[in-house]
Amino acid sequence: MSTERITDDLQRLLSLLPASVRQVLEQDDHHDQLLEVVLDLGRLPEARYPGRSLALGERSLERKDLEEMVDRLGQFGADNRAGIERTLHRISAIRNRRGDVVGLTCRVGRAVFGTVAMVRDLLDSEQSLLLMGRPGVGKTTALREIARVLADDLGKRVVVIDTSNEIAGDGDIPHPAIGRARRMQVARPELQHQVMIEAVENHMPEVIVIDEIGTELEAQAARTIAERGVMLVATAHGNALTNLIKNPTFCDLVGGIESVTLGDEEARRRRSQKTVLERAAEPTFPIAIEMHSRHRWAVHDDVARTVDLLLRGQTPRPQERELTEDGGVRLVDADVQKSLRAPQKRPALAIVPMPDPVAARVRDFQSAEGEMEAVRDPETLQILCCGLSRQRLEEAVRCHRWPVQAVDDLSAADVLLSVRQGLGRQPDLRRQAREAGVPILVIKSDSLPQVERALERLLSRRSRPETQSLPPVSAAEPGRADALAALEECRLAVEQVVMPEGRPVELLPRSEVVLQMQADLVARYRLRSDVYGPSDQRRLRLFPP
Repeated sequence: MSTERITDDLQRLLSLLPASVRQVLEQDDHHDQLLEVVLDLGRLPEARYPGRSLALGERSLERKDLEEMVDRLGQFGADNRAGIERTLHRISAIRNRRGDVVGLTCRVGRAVFGTVAMVRDLLDSEQSLLLMGRPGVGKTTALREIARVLADDLGKRVVVIDTSNEIAGDGDIPHPAIGRARRMQVARPELQHQVMIEAVENHMPEVIVIDEIGTELEAQAARTIAERGVMLVATAHGNALTNLIKNPTFCDLVGGIESVTLGDEEARRRRSQKTVLERAAEPTFPIAIEMHSRHRWAVHDDVARTVDLLLRGQTPRPQERELTEDGGVRLVDADVQKSLRAPQKRPALAIVPMPDPVAARVRDFQSAEGEMEAVRDPETLQILCCGLSRQRLEEAVRCHRWPVQAVDDLSAADVLLSVRQGLGRQPDLRRQAREAGVPILVIKSDSLPQVERALERLLSRRSRPETQSLPPVSAAEPGRADALAALEECRLAVEQVVMPEGRPVELLPRSEVVLQMQADLVARYRLRSDVYGPSDQRRLRLFPP
């Protein structure tokens, strides 16, 4: 049984509607699902529910029906919105050229207690929070509940900037749904940014709650507030972070975008063009939430990193959360993600430590990336998708329990899997894969059977031991463990120092046979190497591309 509690004061809204419309609605048994009632001059009234609409009666609305309802409502604001005092309902008007009302949209406002469980842990971090989603998904409802929890449960000084009285209801007394939070009304919508600054300067809030940041001035005011150490909770137009990045008005909310010209060495290290897009500053909102539905949200707990990945053409992995019927929160596919990332059993190898300078470089690289293991599991196939749905790949892996993992970086990939037109749209990726020696497999379409056949083909090839193509080493040879350790040392140096940082590395001294094996391995990465040192201290030196 759900722990959500809903209050909507629906009867007060129904009492304002024309009598013929009210009678039909009162006979309906789905009041709890009603979203809005649409009244247009000369048309049948219409009730809208999730996924469907219902005509109310058989008589078209006349002008006197609208005039009587407007008289009962009272004066509309500058934004053509009106409300019912001490309720959350909103009535919006459509006017003709003369200013006469020819249509009304009566939106049902509900206070839903319990949805904040989706982000309750994020509120304790005291970091600014941005909610995104399509209209009707419940952004304002969630905003109202977050304001109440911050004010009542966490004891914060919360000020709600209520431009259209949609958060705390109409009238001078705020609706109980926002708890002890205070409410500042805005005389005209274009003054919202001024009221935001006024709230910080006059009322010492710890949290500012704003609905619908919609202009560049409001985005600038939000950054000013965040830089003063005040927590922000706001909604913005857009379904996902990618929409904000592409919108010049709102991109400052996620750090802003600027064009940067890289030096030759840096461009070579990144394997990119010299002119790239980068994030200009720290995001105004460190945490962002994409509301896919009322009960399923995607949480980006590090917006800066997400934006950086998107600008590099990589796919971020937000945390998917779902509200269960008993009021709990479930991580969607959390078990699958955990199984994909869990290390598999590895053959026991006697790994000889790398020289101190090289080991330090590897540790620095691991610390900066935070995602690459020191020794990657050789049994797990790392695949980078190009023009291919990552969800499709993970579905095939989940069905067959294959040792396959999707990665976001070419340097971590064993193979590049692309649809026929994918590489045509990303010629730079094709060039980088060829330079790095990463195999490319092209399939006809982004369909599950095609992906499954491709993975079967790749895994069958990978099942052959890699050392078969290297100079054979007898199982009885005493130096076999040393040879395997030398190859592992060489691979680590290439993948974690030489290629990503563009710096040469000198390996430990080895025998002539092992040196040749290391040189062959380096050649597969299309890198240069050379042997240095006296006869008893011969060692391989690796050079960047």
